Amino acid sequence: MAVPPGHTATTSGENGARSVPSRVVPPVELPSEAEELARRAAPLLGWQGSVLPQMTLFGRRVFVVARLRPDAHAERIATGVGPVTDRATVATWTWPELADVAPQPAVRISGVLAVARHWRTGMATTVPFARYGEAAMVLPSSVTMSHDYVDHCLTRARLHGIGVVGADDTAHLDLDLGCGDDRITLGDDEVWRWVNERVYEQLLATEQDGHPHGGSDHAPAVSGSTEDGHAAADRAPGPEA
Repeated sequence: MAVPPGHTATTSGENGARSVPSRVVPPVELPSEAEELARRAAPLLGWQGSVLPQMTLFGRRVFVVARLRPDAHAERIATGVGPVTDRATVATWTWPELADVAPQPAVRISGVLAVARHWRTGMATTVPFARYGEAAMVLPSSVTMSHDYVDHCLTRARLHGIGVVGADDTAHLDLDLGCGDDRITLGDDEVWRWVNERVYEQLLATEQDGHPHGGSDHAPAVSGSTEDGHAAADRAPGPEA
């Protein structure tokens, strides 16, 4: 038997079924645009740099806060090596025989931020990035004040070193949990080098569009040739919360 919208099917006997009204829970809404919340959350987390437009990494939509490394950026201008986003090419940079000649990372990533309506979504988005550095999520205050969040989220967030910023109905932000500094990170492996190149590309594009750079490590931007491997490389497996 078809169940009308807003009803739940219950069975009675072997073949009988009836529907009863179910409780409809209104969706949790963000108090402001995700970009605005991310921009205002970064200083609360102590992150320096530009809050870049939302980008897809590992199949997850995140905001990256980063700034240029002036020495490495100047060297790459001099050698004509712009951002290289082909993942197979970047993977060779970690080979021992190429370690001395591979281009140096040209950006410093302060942190990776997710803006989510539920803590489980935020955790699933940020945990893969916490293996490499600081990561955090912005959640509505109605979520951060719930028993589910207190009983289940905080333990997981502390375990992975994930920071949490709460946003109330008026879009006022408060730091609820800072990023942990006792987690074990993987260092600059081939995956993080590729992320670094993607961020380098986005940071240069953002500066060329006229957006101000948010860090003190400023150097003139330059467009570099990129090898387009985004579509396939974005979909990389990562641990879920």
